[in-house]
Amino acid sequence: MAPLKLTTAAEFKALVDRFDTFLFDCDGVIWRGSSIVDHVPETLDMLRRLGKRLIFVTNNSAKSRRDYVAKFASLGIQASEEEIFSSAYATAVYLHDVAKFDTSKHAYVIGGSGIRHELEAVGISAIGHDDTRAVSLATLNEIEPDPRIGAVVCGIDYEISYRKLATAHVNLTENPDCMFIATNDDRTLPGGKHMYPGSGSLLSVLLSSTQRTPLVMGKPNPPMLECVIQKFHLDPARTCMVGDRLDTDIL
Repeated sequence: MAPLKLTTAAEFKALVDRFDTFLFDCDGVIWRGSSIVDHVPETLDMLRRLGKRLIFVTNNSAKSRRDYVAKFASLGIQASEEEIFSSAYATAVYLHDVAKFDTSKHAYVIGGSGIRHELEAVGISAIGHDDTRAVSLATLNEIEPDPRIGAVVCGIDYEISYRKLATAHVNLTENPDCMFIATNDDRTLPGGKHMYPGSGSLLSVLLSSTQRTPLVMGKPNPPMLECVIQKFHLDPARTCMVGDRLDTDIL
């Protein structure tokens, strides 16, 4: 089907009337870096006045849902924690509810505080995210597989290091029972003026070194979308996804 370009008020009204729920990507749609996209607040307010349900679905795992509520507020947008569905939250829901993760074990996290907070909220211990120790060829032998690690979770990590990658690699290759989860596999990350490497680019190191394929949680992969549909009891035919990239938001 060819893309439809809307040009009249009647066409826009017809589009809005077709849907009960609007799913919004965040990076590149609601904001770019720390700046809000033009006309977003009034558009969201209009949809709320019309009784539409709004859900903000983001692959960026750097923040927890609580952190995202604060970011929305700082940009003048009202959003509740219940309206936000991030890849970090989807990962926590999957490990706890679907995989029945053994909570006596740890999840080794390449990523930020968002993943840690969401995992800990469901009773899963997260380690590794704050490991900033240097490593060298002489000290590599101190990195050993840890039987207490039941999963490696890889997301966006602004403090990525060789130690983190090496620790994840050793546990994934030496322990076949260690789960391999990626919050998302976006190749790039919109950061304001430029596009930057996304978590998928970081993930590619482990894909190459371990020759293992992770379960990818983020959109447009089925796990996250199925979680959203089940949690909010959505009718896909009455739901509109608003994104800025076909490869991560639509296809």
